Amino acid sequence: MTFTRTETMVVAGARALEGRRVCFVGIGLPNIAVALAQRTVAPGIELIYESGVYGSRPNRLPLSIGDPCLVTGSLAVMPMAELFQYYLQGGLVDVGFLGAAQIDRRGDLNTTVIGDDYHHPKVRLPGSGGACDIAQNAREVIVLMRQSRRSFVDTVDFRTSPGSRVARVITDLGVYTVGERLELTALHPGVTLDEVRAATGWDLDLAPGVTETPPPTAEELRILREELDPERIYLR
Repeated sequence: MTFTRTETMVVAGARALEGRRVCFVGIGLPNIAVALAQRTVAPGIELIYESGVYGSRPNRLPLSIGDPCLVTGSLAVMPMAELFQYYLQGGLVDVGFLGAAQIDRRGDLNTTVIGDDYHHPKVRLPGSGGACDIAQNAREVIVLMRQSRRSFVDTVDFRTSPGSRVARVITDLGVYTVGERLELTALHPGVTLDEVRAATGWDLDLAPGVTETPPPTAEELRILREELDPERIYLR
């Protein structure tokens, strides 16, 4: 059975939600991971999207945070202000699930600009949206992102979201836990430690006894490839 590193990353992200009840989902890669979790390890998980939807069970992957499919089967739809104030700031969110363009060794996230000059950046990104609020108010945060020296940097170009509640980072190369710094705890199948070091913009910290991520199962791959992303928009 063959699988890609992106598929391994998404599966690892979905498995991290086992036993969780309320998850505030950021746009991007977290969408496909939570969709897989709903169909496998966390069928009762209640998804929140910043557009004002609680308890979403979308029947397909959303194209944006305003996609009407997010309302499908939801428990409640409300103004964004109420969602953030009553649920997120009220301490009712177990886990925030975010992506990012950059992360540093402390877990700080950047989704705002690439480059030193905010007013004239190399790349201007979508910005915070609800990410900063999620990062500060969810009980813990999981980050899902692809890893390279451009994304794993010593210091983020712009600190969009603080890393104080980031507990786990899952990339296409491995899995990290976060205390004072990111610490590699697992390598994905077929990934070498040298590859991870080459894709990290600081001296890598290793957990005692780095393990290997369990590979995706045939059923997880079937759901990803046939039900969730047959056109491989997320899984490219």
